[in-house]
Amino acid sequence: MKKKDPAIDRLFHALGDPTRRAILDRLGHAPTSATRLAEWLGVTVTAVGQHLQILEDAGLVSTEKLGRVRTCSIHHAGFDRLEQWIRDHRTSWERRLERLADLLAESDKD
Repeated sequence: MKKKDPAIDRLFHALGDPTRRAILDRLGHAPTSATRLAEWLGVTVTAVGQHLQILEDAGLVSTEKLGRVRTCSIHHAGFDRLEQWIRDHRTSWERRLERLADLLAESDKD
């Protein structure tokens, strides 16, 4: 068993919520203010702020506050980390499946 990776845990936690995934979908089009996200989602700015904090902690979103406006945008570091995790696990599972196929092929010969 591989050791626990808190960064990956944060990523999956962040992506596990449909509201946070909706925020990421929206930010994928263009940076947006937290107020506009709240209006679009039909929730309070406070609720959006809580979701944004989780997304920021996971490295998926960055926010910048200029005056009274907090602008949110996609931050690629979290996606890069997630992509690497998927690549690592895909490779591992492909090797396991190849070994299984080899074993099955050998048992068919017998």
